[in-house]
Amino acid sequence: YQKAADLGSSLGINNLGYCYQNEIGTSIDKQKAFELYQKAADLGNAHGMNSLGNCYQNGIGTSIDKQKAFELYQEAADLESTYGINNLEYCYQDGIGTSVDKQKAFELYQEAADLGSTDGMNNLGDCYQNGIGTSTDKQKAFGLYQKAANLESADGIINLGYCYKNGIGISVDKQKAFELYQKAADLGN
Repeated sequence: YQKAADLGSSLGINNLGYCYQNEIGTSIDKQKAFELYQKAADLGNAHGMNSLGNCYQNGIGTSIDKQKAFELYQEAADLESTYGINNLEYCYQDGIGTSVDKQKAFELYQEAADLGSTDGMNNLGDCYQNGIGTSTDKQKAFGLYQKAANLESADGIINLGYCYKNGIGISVDKQKAFELYQKAADLGN
């Protein structure tokens, strides 16, 4: 990533920041990670905007500024970054840098799912399962978890197992639930 960053690749710069944040091939340097994410965001990279938003939300290499995090997630979402959309969803759902708006969160979960994001599918499934921003629909929740699981999402597999275990949108099948939990464990979850 260092070579890509040296060549001015905004994605390489963002990924190098991730390395500094998570001690991948280098020692942890959260300030350096923050600076690299800022540079990637300044170059218009949606991943950089999302990563920088995460820094502001959680105080990584900078002080916490939830409003700034919200704004950066919005910028990334405007570029159709599913990561940005998913983080923006959480902001609306939990009131991070903005007021709580469950309906807006639901709409964003739908957008992310439509773009193929397994996180979006799982989150939209949670909305249907628990009536967040929409009416409860256990069958739709099950279908979304199944779609995410079919795309090898460990969270989708776990959620699908939970549905089989508890009869959410499908008949109880504890053996199937066990098999799904085992598959998720095999994937490292």
